[in-house]
Amino acid sequence: MSTRISRRAILISIPGAVVFARGAAAGLFTKALPGDLDLSLVRLSRGGLYRAELAPDATPITLRQMQVWTVTLQTAAGAPVTQAGIAISGGMPQHGHGLPTAPQVTKNLGNGRYLIEGVKFNMRGWWTFELAVDAAGGADVVTFNIIL
Repeated sequence: MSTRISRRAILISIPGAVVFARGAAAGLFTKALPGDLDLSLVRLSRGGLYRAELAPDATPITLRQMQVWTVTLQTAAGAPVTQAGIAISGGMPQHGHGLPTAPQVTKNLGNGRYLIEGVKFNMRGWWTFELAVDAAGGADVVTFNIIL
């Protein structure tokens, strides 16, 4: 005895499968954010060596477009950090991937200000933007949380 699925049964089941798939995908990508997520763009570094302020050159922050940002670095006492090496990383913690580009400091603007080019966010959600700072005061890391 062979089992035959009718064309009508297949056509009737497709909308249900689509609704199920959409619901499953929505649940997968809408994890709750941590309750203590600090969205400030002015932060102290993890070890307390530096105070960093991150600012996009244009607002609102756009998706899928290259952007320029500026970071202002100071010592914990408030003096400008004028000769820092800064490495940039980050990503989407809930999705498990990094930034879609490789942003870099391209210019020391003076007085503790540094130009960052090559920033791009390709989707909405929670992003981290991490600066690894190496300067006369020592090495430290500051992480910013950004919600798009």
